[in-house]
Amino acid sequence: MQTKGVRFKVPLILVVEDEINIVELLSFNLQKEGYRVIAALDGNTALKLVREEKPDLIILDIMLPGMDGLEICRFLKSDPETAMTPIIILSAKGEVLERVLGLEMGADDYMAKPFSPREVVARVKTQLRKKAQLTGMSAAASEKDEIRVNQLVIRPEKYEVVLNGEKLELTPKEFEILHFLAKNPGRVLTRDMLLERIWGYEYMRETRTVDVHIRYLRRKIEKDPARPKYIETVRGVGYRFKDRNHG
Repeated sequence: MQTKGVRFKVPLILVVEDEINIVELLSFNLQKEGYRVIAALDGNTALKLVREEKPDLIILDIMLPGMDGLEICRFLKSDPETAMTPIIILSAKGEVLERVLGLEMGADDYMAKPFSPREVVARVKTQLRKKAQLTGMSAAASEKDEIRVNQLVIRPEKYEVVLNGEKLELTPKEFEILHFLAKNPGRVLTRDMLLERIWGYEYMRETRTVDVHIRYLRRKIEKDPARPKYIETVRGVGYRFKDRNHG
């Protein structure tokens, strides 16, 4: 008998792919793991399904009829209602440039074709677990977790950042990077450490990924990105957040 008021939600995965055989392969393997799966063969249908069904995770091809995957990713990650939805880009374009472009658009992960269905499932589990942890952090964190550095305020319980009294629009990855750096003031964090901590594993050793996100983050929190007040570059090593100044 189901306990009154308790509902167990099976994660819903949206597969956006125009090759039917790949849709069927992914659907079979994901459903075998107990997930619900819906699919879209083009970008416009994908956006319609996101609005109507609110999937828990999206597997997104780049080369699609109509709106391409990168543009869909950018659109979803810029919308507060869908910004926290994990997106795994799956594409035949496996070159470093394409990977970086996908990450610049806000993708949470990137896999090149041909792929292993088991690895896709493993990465889906990783992203859903991270999302659950972030949701739990938001629900359980208290005001004492708030970090204040000069006019910069980081509020983990609300997943928000305020600078000079104004709320900043950060992507989930930008927030995670800033929060991780700020929790370790004065400590030099290497690019590999940031990759493993933020993306959950050694992310293809694409250390440029970190540099791209730091660059965008600095544009939002630094008055002069060339002379950073909060995030310092340690040449040839990584990045360091300046010591906190609570007050």
